Amino acid sequence: MKNNQNNTSEEKNESSVQKQLDEAEIIEETGSIRSQNAKHLIHCLTIIGQVEGHDILPPQNKTTKYEHIMPALVAIEQDRSIEGLLILLNTVGGDVEAGLAIAEMIAGMSIPTVSLVVGGGHSIGVPLAVSAKLSMIVPSASMTLHPVRTNGIVIGVPQTMTYLSQIQDRITGFISENSHISEDKLISLMHNTKSMTTDIGTIVTGSEAVELGIIDRVGSLHDALENLYSMIENEGARYPDN
Repeated sequence: MKNNQNNTSEEKNESSVQKQLDEAEIIEETGSIRSQNAKHLIHCLTIIGQVEGHDILPPQNKTTKYEHIMPALVAIEQDRSIEGLLILLNTVGGDVEAGLAIAEMIAGMSIPTVSLVVGGGHSIGVPLAVSAKLSMIVPSASMTLHPVRTNGIVIGVPQTMTYLSQIQDRITGFISENSHISEDKLISLMHNTKSMTTDIGTIVTGSEAVELGIIDRVGSLHDALENLYSMIENEGARYPDN
């Protein structure tokens, strides 16, 4: 009898260890995790480093791969057990079209979503931050607003400039539609020449981002989760019984 109890205990320990290893692998591969023993079942999605698009970045770069994030968002939206999505952002920006595609997907989700900028939400990180139903930022975080840029050899300058202008319009339009800042004010911040020594644009801190209307609230991780819980409880079930 004692041997059976010992075997059962060992099996439980092995199962627990395997579960932790599986969760660690999920975090490493996809940058996301679900907390099972919580008030509500929340899926945590991280967007860190550079948003990698169609081109593969060097192996020493910390990246968020859009081919991982996009199917994950589809799965989260369809999963009846997931009640809310927390998006943690600490990104320097990256591929514009990949980042904007992810932002559009998040904005189109029915599930309650809260974003929290920790560290930085720069460049294409701005539309990613405002794509959630509620956007938050920690006091020490910062965000960089600047126009779309390109590097390398440009063939067909007028056509390229037109294309970049169209992308810029898509980005500024998305940010203004999903936040409380006007498009004119956003453009003026992006073209500011007095904030950055080697570039044009504006760097704003957490409280400044809220004052400008880019981000909804300043808060901590606890605040973000409490707001997400409140949204879940006020909205009720995502799939009401027929």
